[in-house]
Amino acid sequence: MSIRRLRTLIAVDDHKTFSAAADAVFVTHAAVSQQMRSLEEEWGVALFDRSRRSPSLTPAGRAFVARAREVVRAYDGIVPSVLGDEGFQGEISLGAVPMTLTGLTPLAVRLLKERFPDLRVRVFPGMTTPLIAEVERGALDASILSRQGPMLPDMEYSDVADEPMQLLAPMDAESDNALELLEHHPFIRFSRDAVVGSMIDSWLRETGVKVSVTMELEGLEAISSMVLAGLGVSIVPARCVRGYNPLPLKRLALPDGAPTRVLSLAWRRDNPRIRIIQEIHKALLRAVDIGTFTPARPGSTA
Repeated sequence: MSIRRLRTLIAVDDHKTFSAAADAVFVTHAAVSQQMRSLEEEWGVALFDRSRRSPSLTPAGRAFVARAREVVRAYDGIVPSVLGDEGFQGEISLGAVPMTLTGLTPLAVRLLKERFPDLRVRVFPGMTTPLIAEVERGALDASILSRQGPMLPDMEYSDVADEPMQLLAPMDAESDNALELLEHHPFIRFSRDAVVGSMIDSWLRETGVKVSVTMELEGLEAISSMVLAGLGVSIVPARCVRGYNPLPLKRLALPDGAPTRVLSLAWRRDNPRIRIIQEIHKALLRAVDIGTFTPARPGSTA
């Protein structure tokens, strides 16, 4: 057995086909197939159901992938655990909810790379629930997400920022009263597939605020553009790191008792790269302290 074969097995699970896995680990389709057969022969276990056009993992195969991830994580953590700061190199995978991708995440990654230029950070966008699942199964090292209830038993999290909800309205809206605008303008709903959307929807029901929903969108940029076009008002979190050149919109506070989104960094408790994850958390907190995302300085290599 080799680490290389285990990485290939994990790539097959992540990318679902031998061809896509081959591209991910930079080998041929035939090499992936040969490596997987070698593992099956070595372990005496059928890892794949080959009765279908695209081989799929058997239950035993899925169990072996879970163990393979643990082995690869431990292997990747040997050098960092021995060399201290000299181990801050190589690649780390970071998930992030979409609203952080134009402010918090790029600023934090830039701050991190200014300290550790040999560290490569791969960012993967996604909603909170899928990101938690990806961290839990080891496909991501850590994720910036919206905290919702207790975490899974084998995971840890550290809070990054509180983002109170606010009303977005066109600049020429006739009122500065959030509830009045909600009652008299079309409402652009934040997708209920997101934790934030569910929080907003629950608050509207609990407070009895009547809204006339005209559309339901996922991204803050899309929602903001619709509001800018005069197509309605919306409720979104007040971002802890403002993006570059924000759109000219009214941003009005909601009444007391309105929900607040808590951004957290989550990771598996047994992740061997905990020191890097701690540095990511520090970079996120520094980004929140700065509060505004600005372009990189000329000549910056971060």
